[in-house]
Amino acid sequence: MKFAVIVFPGSNCDRDMLYAITDALQEEAHFVWHSESDLSSYDAILLPGGFSYGDYLRSGAMSSTSPIMRAVKEEAGKGKPVLGVCNGFQILLEAGLLPGAMLANENLSFICRNIPVRVEQNDTLFTNAFDQKEDIILPIAHGDGNYYCDDATYQSLVEHDQIVFTYPSNPNGSVHDIAGICNEQGNVLGMMPHPERAVEALLGSTDGLKIFQSILTNWREAHVLNT
Repeated sequence: MKFAVIVFPGSNCDRDMLYAITDALQEEAHFVWHSESDLSSYDAILLPGGFSYGDYLRSGAMSSTSPIMRAVKEEAGKGKPVLGVCNGFQILLEAGLLPGAMLANENLSFICRNIPVRVEQNDTLFTNAFDQKEDIILPIAHGDGNYYCDDATYQSLVEHDQIVFTYPSNPNGSVHDIAGICNEQGNVLGMMPHPERAVEALLGSTDGLKIFQSILTNWREAHVLNT
C-alpha cells in the first residue's frame, strides 16, 4: 500500500507521519509538496499536523486553497482513505470535505498532553482494529481544537454515524465532546488527537498504530484478497 503525506509550508508532524507508516506500519510512504496536483498513484492520503502558513487568517484556511487540495478532493471522491490530523483536520474543514469549524480552545491556551479518547464507531475503515466504545490514549497538541457545528449539523452527524471519536474528559470545549468525525461516505476522517505520535511503546502508547493498521486491513481486503 502506498501512502501520500502532504506537506504544507509550516507542517511539523510530516516526518512523524512518514515514520509511522514506513517504520511502524512497514508500508510505503512519500512526501508530496502542497503545490503538486496529482495523487492518482497513491492508495491513501495523509494530511499531517503543524501550523501551515503560521495559522495566519484561520488555522488551515490558506492551505485549503493549495493546488494539492484539488487532487485530495478528486481522490476522496473516488473513495480513497483521506486522514487529516490536527492541522490536517482543520484543513479538511476549511476545504469543505468535512462539516463544521474549529475554534480556539475554550481556555484560550495551547494544550499538549496525553489524553483518553473514546472510539464511538469501530466499523469505519480507520477504526476496524478497535473495540466499540474502547478508550485509548493519544496525544493532543493544539490551540485551535475546539470543534463546533450547529444543531442541524450535529443531528446529521449522529444520524449518519459520523462521530468517530469523542473525549471522555473534554480538554478544549468541543461541542458534544467531539474529537474526530468522518464524511457520510466514511472515507474522509478528521481528528484532533495525534495517532502518528502513538505508534511505539517508547512513545507511551501504541493505540495510534491501530488506525493505520485499520486502513491497511481495509485496503488489503478490497484490493488484494479480491484479486
